[in-house]
Amino acid sequence: MDHASSSTSLASICVKAFISDRRLAPSPEPPSPTVDPLFLAVWLCGSMSGNSRGSTGHISNFNSLQEMAEFKPVLLALPSLTPSLAVEILPFGLTLHRVIVQADECSLKRSNYAKTHDIVVGPESPEGHATQKYVNTIIGRFSNRIPAGTHIIERNGIKGQMTVIANEGPDVSLHGGITGFDSMSWLQLNAENPPTLFTAAELSNLQSPNTSYAIFRLISPDGNEGFPGKLVTEALVALIGPGEQRRKYRAVGEPPLETPEYDLGSIILVYRAKLDEKEKVVTPVNLTQHWGFNLEASLRDGPLPTVLEHTLTLKSDRAAKLGPGALPTHNYLLAEDYPEHGHFAKKIGYLSPQRGYGVHHDDFGPDDFYLLQNEGASHIPTRIPLSSFDSKLDLIKEIVLPSNDAQGNPTRGNRPASVAELSSAKTGIKLLFDTNQHGVMFYTNIGANPAVGARKKIHGGSGIKDHGDGYGPGSAAFLEFHEPISAFLDPKNKDKEDSLLTTDELYHNYVRLDVKFTSINSV
Repeated sequence: MDHASSSTSLASICVKAFISDRRLAPSPEPPSPTVDPLFLAVWLCGSMSGNSRGSTGHISNFNSLQEMAEFKPVLLALPSLTPSLAVEILPFGLTLHRVIVQADECSLKRSNYAKTHDIVVGPESPEGHATQKYVNTIIGRFSNRIPAGTHIIERNGIKGQMTVIANEGPDVSLHGGITGFDSMSWLQLNAENPPTLFTAAELSNLQSPNTSYAIFRLISPDGNEGFPGKLVTEALVALIGPGEQRRKYRAVGEPPLETPEYDLGSIILVYRAKLDEKEKVVTPVNLTQHWGFNLEASLRDGPLPTVLEHTLTLKSDRAAKLGPGALPTHNYLLAEDYPEHGHFAKKIGYLSPQRGYGVHHDDFGPDDFYLLQNEGASHIPTRIPLSSFDSKLDLIKEIVLPSNDAQGNPTRGNRPASVAELSSAKTGIKLLFDTNQHGVMFYTNIGANPAVGARKKIHGGSGIKDHGDGYGPGSAAFLEFHEPISAFLDPKNKDKEDSLLTTDELYHNYVRLDVKFTSINSV
């Protein structure tokens, strides 16, 4: 597919009719009038005009990398699928500006009217991310909080020292410091400037017409925000289409069918990092995507969107016990003793909202780190020796498998089971996450102020900054998968999962999000 396709033809691809035998529609005609007008508005108006394309089975070849503006969206979309899945990425902060789900509600009474959802919160304008920080951006070099000041670090006999800079009060360095990875411009790679931290074998897994992807690079100089060593980071963002599925319909007057669950596709994030130093160096690295989900905001059925009725499962039996400044104590609170920390198919709004779930916040909502029960990820390393990094190495083959095979059977190979699930009974959308990381930060946007920032138009906002109709507390479920907070300061982690990286190692971090849909109407 030509990466220079216009926005109009792209919209046609994204919203082609979904025919009953689940094969791709052959016709290139524009979408029918039954398609939600908001869907077309997202793709054809505003920030979508003049967007860049990601790759469909190959790496895009832009005429000039210098033409890549940091707020110019890069669009990934699954070809010819409805329900469809698409992602809009900004080079600024490697931001997932939009995650579009086109859910076919299959209602005969509504003439198969298709509902469009943007399932991540955030500003309407891409440029809004410059001031609405930590909204769907990457976080680095180090996620979460580190005590400000000087620290002696050591891994596998390589010693170092760093002095991290406070940016949240006088004692805390938050999310990589004053200018973290979230505020930097990432370079989209292409055939002329290819990735160096992904192997030929790994890239071959992406050569499919049912796959759309882009790879970005960021170089962080030695001493950036106090972190030692020149760090080269590359990030793969990919959409993987589902395998074969067969739709079921009924005629008027026939008894209701079962309500099957359909796979809409998967979003894959893979982060790689390497120290580019001649001498032996060690540095902390702990990356995550700070994405905030609301599966109901696009319904616009209330004054402010919330996630209180969302159902959440976290495969965890303990939350981090935090001290002053939300810094870690390296101890944990067991869910059996603190039931507010047991998230097992529980509505987010459950339990007392007065103090919330958090151990350091007095206002509503969780802001807590959970240690995951993720034994299945033990065979997917978080680092590998650089000596084993060659063209045949393949750590992503099973990560990028379609969610089902040609017969409609689930496929996951040796990929670990899901460690988190977020769903909405109102929309029928469900998100399943698996990862090789050992924890997740769960945050419900409790610090949001509706008077500040902007809310997307598709979520019922004006899209205007500081217009008084922004997002409020409890408006999103942020699920940030990463290693434990300041893990390198806990002696129990020495030379293990200590969130340190040496010049002898390659950092490998993945998160996979499977998007599923169940019709909420009688079919």
